[in-house]
Amino acid sequence: MEPLSVKGLQDRMKEGVDFTLVDVREAWEREAFHIGGIHIPLSEWYLKRERWVGLSGTIVLYCEKGIRSAIAGQRLEAEGIGPVYNLTGGMKAWKEAFGTDRRAPTNGSNP
Repeated sequence: MEPLSVKGLQDRMKEGVDFTLVDVREAWEREAFHIGGIHIPLSEWYLKRERWVGLSGTIVLYCEKGIRSAIAGQRLEAEGIGPVYNLTGGMKAWKEAFGTDRRAPTNGSNP
């Protein structure tokens, strides 16, 4: 698993790089603020394992500070899934860098 800065993620979004963005936070956290992607809470790893192991290609994981997404990344790599990137600092770092702007251009994998 590789770290990815918020600037690096924003650049990938703007450039239309193909990846799957995954929010691993709880539903209430996502409702308050998110930057897109699919939602698979880490707390539901075992309940939704088929969604996790069904992921393919490059995956970028995010949470609030980067801890839960790091755990999810380790689990994906243990399953042989990846490459996996962890958003360094998570949504906290995104908000510090860009405020609550979630309007970065996105590609098809990042609704």
